[in-house]
Amino acid sequence: MLEAHAITIRYGSRLAVANVSLKLAPGEIVAVLGPNGAGKSTLLRALNGGLSTNSGDVLLNGRPLRQHTRRTIGRNIAVVAQEADVRFPVTVLEFVLGGRFSSASTGSWGWETEHDITVAKSVLDETELGDLSQRPMNELSGGERQRAVLARALATEAKTLLLDEPTANLDLAHQVAILALVRRRCDLSDVAAIVITHDVNLAAQFADRVLLMKDGTAAALGRPEEVLTPELLGNVFGVRILVDKHPVTGVPRITPVHG
Repeated sequence: MLEAHAITIRYGSRLAVANVSLKLAPGEIVAVLGPNGAGKSTLLRALNGGLSTNSGDVLLNGRPLRQHTRRTIGRNIAVVAQEADVRFPVTVLEFVLGGRFSSASTGSWGWETEHDITVAKSVLDETELGDLSQRPMNELSGGERQRAVLARALATEAKTLLLDEPTANLDLAHQVAILALVRRRCDLSDVAAIVITHDVNLAAQFADRVLLMKDGTAAALGRPEEVLTPELLGNVFGVRILVDKHPVTGVPRITPVHG
């Protein structure tokens, strides 16, 4: 699994992430919340080896990330960005099969195997895209496209998912559908996920733990009911917050108070 031990990242003189620690457990979702510029995306890039740390270490299965090859990292960590950058026409199935290239099952010449195709079709069904497998990616709706991005990540069969605002620009139904898919994969396959989101209520609904960030630091880390309090949220976001219990699920329900 993935661990961060007191990592610090600087962009020149600017401190982007300061002394943040986090250890994932199989089957859990950790939501990362905070205002713009809090260091959320920088933290995620460091956890995938996309950024070097100035101090501290990121460990994958007990070894520093820098000691692993990019292929090994790709087998173990899958990233879901806000948008898929598709520079040439591909079908949904071809796009999702791209997630198999770091897999050990890929043929010696780099071509997909029957197992790769089976896995890709399975995750297309899981993400309810099976009927769209031959459709070009550029003909998908926003919600379908984001599900395809998630399917590509699931096709890696990685045990860690890093999701950077996977529900951005999606309507409520698609937001819930995306996070429900991640929740189910974590529950059934011992996958761990880190999800950056601006939706505090969705984080309360789907996350096992919440990392609240402010100015690059970890303001709080714990269960939603421990972290999503009026005091902590007010301090981080600079607004008055009302927190009560959701009448159905019992998780914290957050409402900003204006005026």
